[in-house]
Amino acid sequence: MKTHIVRAHAADEAFPRTEHLATRVAEVAADLVPVPDDVTEMIINRVIDNAGVAAASLARRPVTSARRQAEKHPYTPGATVFGLPAAQRVSPEWAAWANGVAVRELDFHDTFLAAEYSHPGDNIPPILAVAQHTGRGGAELIRGLATGYEIQIDLVRGICLHEHKIDHVAHLGPSAAAGIGTLLGLDTDTIYQAVGQALHTTTATRQSRKGEISSWKAYAPAFAGKMAVEAVDRAMRGEGAPAPIWEGADGVIAWLLGGPGVEYRVPLPGPGEAKRAILDSYTKEHSAEYQSQAPIDLARRMRDRIGDLGQIASIVLHTSHHTHYVIGSGSGDPQKYDPNASRETLDHSLPYIFAVALQDGVWHHEHSYAPERARRADTVALWRSITTVEDPEWTRRYHATDPAEKAFGARAVVTLRSGETIVDELAVADAHPLGARPFGREQYIEKFRTLAEGVVEPAEQDRFLAAAQRIPDLRPGELDQLTFTVPETVRKAAPTIREGIF
Repeated sequence: MKTHIVRAHAADEAFPRTEHLATRVAEVAADLVPVPDDVTEMIINRVIDNAGVAAASLARRPVTSARRQAEKHPYTPGATVFGLPAAQRVSPEWAAWANGVAVRELDFHDTFLAAEYSHPGDNIPPILAVAQHTGRGGAELIRGLATGYEIQIDLVRGICLHEHKIDHVAHLGPSAAAGIGTLLGLDTDTIYQAVGQALHTTTATRQSRKGEISSWKAYAPAFAGKMAVEAVDRAMRGEGAPAPIWEGADGVIAWLLGGPGVEYRVPLPGPGEAKRAILDSYTKEHSAEYQSQAPIDLARRMRDRIGDLGQIASIVLHTSHHTHYVIGSGSGDPQKYDPNASRETLDHSLPYIFAVALQDGVWHHEHSYAPERARRADTVALWRSITTVEDPEWTRRYHATDPAEKAFGARAVVTLRSGETIVDELAVADAHPLGARPFGREQYIEKFRTLAEGVVEPAEQDRFLAAAQRIPDLRPGELDQLTFTVPETVRKAAPTIREGIF
């Protein structure tokens, strides 16, 4: 890996295109290096993971709305959409949109956390849609996905967005565009232009994850994927992008991030170096923001030691800066303690999540967020007794580069009404590669089948899983096997949807 120093440059400063970060990204994307076997196997795992989460969300209103929008854009050859018959194909940017919303709706797929946050599995819908539309085969898809994961994770390692209240999908537009560039075997200059356009069109504020969190939380990454598809199409037609997009005098760093004088260090593979970043990411066992994964497991472990939860006077969760300020009481969001808050808000409220996990001893992607569950009087009382504080040691471990040190957990101090305290901590979630029950292929398949139950018929589950596990061998034209169809009764089970323009 080579670390690139990235900063803003004055308009009259000599700064050749060869040194632009967009060029460095494009060079990595254009380098069609072999994909290692362990990377291929993990990509297969994440394709399965995305599909399971999409199945569980298929009948939810935001996903239904996005799917119906996509259906208004039929296209040949086009791409497939989760839930629709394989023969019903839509324009690839709209397939990326609909599938991206389905994948992100439950906040239940993979994650990578470093200087910034990310769900790198968001790269799969746009890259797969373009692969289907352009008749690529499985080996080309694997190569494109390896690039998408690599670029997003490397940007997340080096450039913090949330410090400046920019939403993390600003790293997704460029990574998806780069992945599509690899998939299609595009030249460096074309990928450069696409990366610049994709970044320019996907920078937005973090209000989508603050206060009254709406369904746009699921739509934002799908929008970034859709923009990446369109950016590549324009670049292939010879259209250009604002440049230098990151480093320009009026570019992203100068005005949206740290400003002049601030340097970012972005690691990227060198020429001929394999793209292995996906192996540093991790999926979720629980449908909640990743920084709550270890606290859920910690709550489940502590509940028997505590006994009567009615005797709890207070709980303080000592955790990292990110966790405290994004999903903890440090956010200052009253909605994080509101029993009438949306599901999107509750899955970003660590006090709520810890309270329900303590009471139930399990976590369910629907039941744990049900309005009647959130409004239970004993839950509200326990919930409002829980606060978070930043602990410098947990912040240090959050940013550690050593995988054995890196942690996203917390230390819980439970004070009973008697004055007794019960203390325990957990550094990583049970499903983490270093956790008590790391996820392997068996666990990914089990998660898929659990989430697909009652949505995708068993024979269709079997067909999808068989296809997913042989992605490298899928021939051109066979990638439509990587989505699934469901009975029309399932699609019609969605809430009533109002009509839009289309």
